[in-house]
Amino acid sequence: MNGGSIAVLPPDGLPGKPFQDAIIGNVALYGATGGRLFVRGSAGERFAVRNSGALAVVEGVGDHGCEYMTGGVVVVLGDTGLNFGAGMTGGFAYVLDQRNRFVDFYNHELIDIYRIRTEAMEEHRNYLEGTIEEYVAATGSAWGQEILDNFADMIGKFWLVKPKATSLEELVDSLLKAA
Repeated sequence: MNGGSIAVLPPDGLPGKPFQDAIIGNVALYGATGGRLFVRGSAGERFAVRNSGALAVVEGVGDHGCEYMTGGVVVVLGDTGLNFGAGMTGGFAYVLDQRNRFVDFYNHELIDIYRIRTEAMEEHRNYLEGTIEEYVAATGSAWGQEILDNFADMIGKFWLVKPKATSLEELVDSLLKAA
């Protein structure tokens, strides 16, 4: 993917809950250089590997999400699998961690995680909220709308995920340029 926007929705009548089921397969968004991907459901393993410029919002990912990512933004509105962010050298992600288990699932060697609660994170808070609004408009996600309806409470459950080599100030600068 190198441009445009794609919204992936589950088929009508799909049994179960889309955020619990993978509706896009393994290695989706591999090597993306641009564009926007909105998925009302979860992705399989190795989602957004080598992403260098795309924005993606998804309701969950399997193992090795954002592996070797060099740019772009990924928003995960649910669980991740093991080894999230391994080899990540650029870009950043937001991960909703309702079950307080993400600290056991991300790759500690190359990435840092921060809660988005402080005033210093206001730009990230605003960017995240706007991105979820865009996602809900594109997908009609009831889960995304529930997050927005309770955003003041939900924001404290999100992690900002960034490469250790990137400062928080650099991330804010990239957000301001993207806006």
